[in-house]
Amino acid sequence: MSADDDKREQINYISVDSAPKRFAGSVSQLQAPKMLVLFTALATALLWAFNTAPVSAVFPNRDLVFSLHEGRHAIAIRIYLITFFISFAAYSNGGWRARTLFGLDMVVTFLLGCAAFDLANALAHSVVGRSFSLHFSAIASGLFGFAIYSFKLLERGLMPARIRIEHVPVSQMRAFIRLGVTLVVAGGVAIWVGGMDLRIVTLMREWTLLGGIGPGVFLFLPVLFGQLYFLAIYDVITAKKARFTPPISVMVPAHNESYIIEDTINAMDRAAVHYGGEVNILIMNNNSTDETEDIARATLAACSAAKGRVINVPKPGKSNALNAGLEACETEFLIRVDADTQVGEDNFTRAMPYFIDPQVGVVGGVPVPPGGALFDRARLLEVLVKHGFYSVAMGAVNGVVGIPGMFVVYRTHHPRYLGGFVEGMNGEDTDVSLRIGELGFHSVVDPKIRYISEVPSSYSHMREQRMRWFRSIYHISSRCRDLIYGPNPTLRGKVILPYMLVNSARRAMLVPLIIYGGLEWGLRLNPDSPILWQSIVAVMTGAPAIIAIVSSLLNGVPKGIFALPEYLLFRILRAYFTLESMLSILVDIEGEDLERVITLDLVPDRPTRVA
Repeated sequence: MSADDDKREQINYISVDSAPKRFAGSVSQLQAPKMLVLFTALATALLWAFNTAPVSAVFPNRDLVFSLHEGRHAIAIRIYLITFFISFAAYSNGGWRARTLFGLDMVVTFLLGCAAFDLANALAHSVVGRSFSLHFSAIASGLFGFAIYSFKLLERGLMPARIRIEHVPVSQMRAFIRLGVTLVVAGGVAIWVGGMDLRIVTLMREWTLLGGIGPGVFLFLPVLFGQLYFLAIYDVITAKKARFTPPISVMVPAHNESYIIEDTINAMDRAAVHYGGEVNILIMNNNSTDETEDIARATLAACSAAKGRVINVPKPGKSNALNAGLEACETEFLIRVDADTQVGEDNFTRAMPYFIDPQVGVVGGVPVPPGGALFDRARLLEVLVKHGFYSVAMGAVNGVVGIPGMFVVYRTHHPRYLGGFVEGMNGEDTDVSLRIGELGFHSVVDPKIRYISEVPSSYSHMREQRMRWFRSIYHISSRCRDLIYGPNPTLRGKVILPYMLVNSARRAMLVPLIIYGGLEWGLRLNPDSPILWQSIVAVMTGAPAIIAIVSSLLNGVPKGIFALPEYLLFRILRAYFTLESMLSILVDIEGEDLERVITLDLVPDRPTRVA
């Protein structure tokens, strides 16, 4: 895209969806820096204290470890986590009592869990004469800390109310066989490589690509997802059997999109020509105050293949526009397209044949940036990794949680049956895709379905977008908590959603972890700490760099590799935005017992579409 064609500076990106008023508050751009200053001060003080003679005599591992372990660790992970809990709670979004109780809940729960772990270690030592390794203890403590943070925030944050999730049991034999075989193969490769003395691994460590971790551990996830990716590609290749061109409706929620709505409609018209079937465009003009309506009407009138109309939706909120479009749809199939998305010429043609299979419920693709702006090169690698690799791979085991609303195809009956698109929270696109999956239908991500989706061109717009996006996993997990806490053993609910919550916690803690690693390395207080500067750099580069390169090559976009430096820096910025997003979540004095609500089957007396 040329500079003359790029109109992103005209975007009016603030809307009622930026921060749902019942669940999120405003966050000053000074909030996170203040929290990080407090974190740094507390971490420095605690590291110094635990390395003084009196305290280190009680805690010889120079960490809050209550029994003797074998070996040593890279950093005092428990001090790091407790420092983070206190600092985050101090600057979280709530009154002083709510913040204090939130911090105490995290710290006390974490310490009790660590004490139980260390008691088990002491018992093991007394019975068999062997203790757990301190390295293993650090890994277990870290994962436990991530889980404590994410689930306590889910409990104490003001979140969407629970809804009853309809789960239709279907045979998952193929998915479980695939997952089991790929896990065994990945584990076997990890063990095999871990036992080899490879010069390449030594070089990668020296270049900070592994950061000192074992090569077997490093390879496990790439090998696992690589296998799943190729299985998913096999499914994509074998799924399409015939041309399928039923009438379709394309609904486009639009709020002040005059700068781009003409391009969006023209792209859909070109796709309609390629498709050859009936295409009905519904522009849902959502309380626009610019020329969106007039431009849309004129552009629709000039379309050569598609038909369309503008429907005014005065109530602000994207979900209000989506539900009005859902009500207006008169076709069996419905495509949702964001107003800043330019669909590819073959997108309709390529997506619809999947629906020949009656078990397919949702189809999506891979968004690509238009290019030319500050974040576009980094965003290219981000989408290739997330949508073009991981999401595609999860389709092999029917584990796709959500397909983004930038471009997604549904059977119209499904979102209607589920009560429409949820209003008043973030993540309405993931919510509907997830629940369609729980009805027993398959979600497909075709990496060949590529469309151009706008990328924020300014820091402030990127911050708004990512804070909105990163809150959504908590909103979805709270609303659909039956999947996590309920009795149905679903892969999405028992594995993927909890993993996404823990991963969100890991990302929110990344910037503090880099600071903490720098303190451990720079202060040199612990003579037994083996932390190297390579390990710190590897947190920011390492595995993400290699996965990004693999994703670029698998998706046939080798030029993406040249954006690797921007992508690695963007990952740190993304982690910082995650921290800010979590700070925006409103916390309450009393936490909600999420399991009790399910046990008593408590749901609010209001429509399902209201969060």
